[in-house]
Amino acid sequence: MGGASDLPPGFHFFPSDEELVVHFLRRKASLLPCQPDIVPTVHLNHFDPWELNDKALQAGNQWYFFSHATQSRVTPNGYWSSICADETIESGGCNIGIKKTLVFSIGEPSKGIKTNWIMHEYHLLDGRKGSSSSTATSSSKKFHRNQGCSNKESNSWVICRVFDSTCGSQVSFHEEGMELSCLDEVFLSLDDYDEVSLSNN
Repeated sequence: MGGASDLPPGFHFFPSDEELVVHFLRRKASLLPCQPDIVPTVHLNHFDPWELNDKALQAGNQWYFFSHATQSRVTPNGYWSSICADETIESGGCNIGIKKTLVFSIGEPSKGIKTNWIMHEYHLLDGRKGSSSSTATSSSKKFHRNQGCSNKESNSWVICRVFDSTCGSQVSFHEEGMELSCLDEVFLSLDDYDEVSLSNN
């Protein structure tokens, strides 16, 4: 995978949460082509986060890829575990997906050492959990039926954004004026402590 080099010159891949779900994950789950088709499929359990180079789409200090949803997020040298409550992704007034925030730890599950690697894992909402209106739910079911794609199949895909939190990869989201997530607030509080410790030296 050539990563960001597959984008036309001058283009950068910094999608919002809504864009990832609507324009990429929904199309992937519905067996529709993604344009441009630049986000590869990676088996999450096969690789540690530092092995994503040349396997996932790299955009700055972030890596993007599709994967199959799995409860077991164990990799060869560690595991991913949730660190925040799930966030709801909305589009046009409807709940269309959720974002899970996870941290990578090295070692055996529940005994590992946390690292600076963070993953945002995006899931589609199915008709049972999802939209704010019955009309949207009905339309979603009809759409998947027409595409030969059941709810179970549509929810077997996720799209992931992985980044090293020490590399400042969250800057682009702050500049967009988006609301701070629980993870952003943690990072900001850590920055404050760093400034205090530096000033005392």
